[in-house]
Amino acid sequence: MFDLTDHVSIVTGGNGGLGLAYGKGLVKSGAKLAIWGRNEAKNAAALEEIRAMGGDAEAFACDVTDEGEIEKAFAQTLDRFGQVDSCFANAGGGGFRGMSHKVGRQAWLDAVDLNLMSVVQTWAPVTEHLLARQAPGRLVVTSSIAALVGTGGAAGYSTTKAAVIGLVQALAVELGRAGIRVNAILPGFVETEMSMNTSKEFQDSARRKSAIGRIGELEDMEGVAVFLASRESDFMTGQGIVLDGGNSIFPL
Repeated sequence: MFDLTDHVSIVTGGNGGLGLAYGKGLVKSGAKLAIWGRNEAKNAAALEEIRAMGGDAEAFACDVTDEGEIEKAFAQTLDRFGQVDSCFANAGGGGFRGMSHKVGRQAWLDAVDLNLMSVVQTWAPVTEHLLARQAPGRLVVTSSIAALVGTGGAAGYSTTKAAVIGLVQALAVELGRAGIRVNAILPGFVETEMSMNTSKEFQDSARRKSAIGRIGELEDMEGVAVFLASRESDFMTGQGIVLDGGNSIFPL
């Protein structure tokens, strides 16, 4: 079970944080990995780390808000690996901070571009490729429990992370008969560079509300990536998997 030999996966934002954790899980199960990221120094460091594990991997510079860069990175990925079987649209960001009614139109559009349109644009060539091959495939997006619970002061983030769940459900219906499964991962508070760049009060609250007594570690994210990329998830589509240590259901 969970054998990803000969499976090729793209992970956007795969040079650190959640994306690198997904990548580590995938290569441990035999997958070949294409890391897409904007920062070439981080790409190189992540690639070195994956190859030190024995993984067959390559890194490609790509800003997923730029369609031209996506097309170039996808072509480079095909040249290197010959095919793509899954794509984890993980790149994104927190967006603006502050009261939503005081935030200008452009800040809202930037949040949509970063966390929603980037996913649409990334998945488009992958979908075309899978349909042309008549091959089963997996599309996965990193959403957040912020899509499910109130996050005052970060409305753009919550809104766009909820929007990608709607996208997942729509594409699951569009692509299901073609053998393409579409799902979302909704992490809670996991120790990443972005999450640790929050207030002490927010971090303390996340720890208090953990039903299992701790916050997430990057290693906690590896298994879900393997499951969603593998044939063992074939009967799951249009779903969101919450990984938050019970934070979102804790009563206090």
